[in-house]
Amino acid sequence: MDTEAAVKKVQVTKRFFNQPTIALARALLGKYLVCGKLRGKIVETEAYLYRDDPGCHASRGLTPRNAPMFGSAGRTYVYLIYGMYHCLNIVSGKEGDGEAVLIRALEPVEGIELMQKRRKTKKLENLCNGPGKLTQAFGINKKYNNLALLDGKLQIHDSRKKPEIQTSRRIGLSAGKELELRFFIKGNRFVSKLDL
Repeated sequence: MDTEAAVKKVQVTKRFFNQPTIALARALLGKYLVCGKLRGKIVETEAYLYRDDPGCHASRGLTPRNAPMFGSAGRTYVYLIYGMYHCLNIVSGKEGDGEAVLIRALEPVEGIELMQKRRKTKKLENLCNGPGKLTQAFGINKKYNNLALLDGKLQIHDSRKKPEIQTSRRIGLSAGKELELRFFIKGNRFVSKLDL
């Protein structure tokens, strides 16, 4: 389990989010997603780019659904997939570009009993090892869409450690599947898939 659980909880600044999308996807690894009393270390992300990335929701332009992606960096973009799973993204890049970082997996740190209740499993590795699983465990739904991460409901807290990062192709895509825009902490057992 995470060894920084007792470290002073310091929220990242607005400046942290104001970096290119791929850089942010890497920088988020090892940071903490906080939602009330729940806390998890970010161990896996995917970058989604506006240009030359058919897997990105914004690649075909602005729509009511993807409008948060075109806003300022450091806001949330939450959407529903398969009619049942929410995915949490952090808007990135320049305002108007339509880019975001998908949070793919977390290592549970605090509030584990509530996560287990929501996920209906006691197995720690299965609580947050996928984008739909982590939002279910944290109670994140469409009400969390287009929120500023510096304002309260959801926050990103800093970490003193810099993890060793690996990359691979993104998971579950048909369009843009060849792009190596998935980033994860090497050897972390809470990553969604290790065999890519």
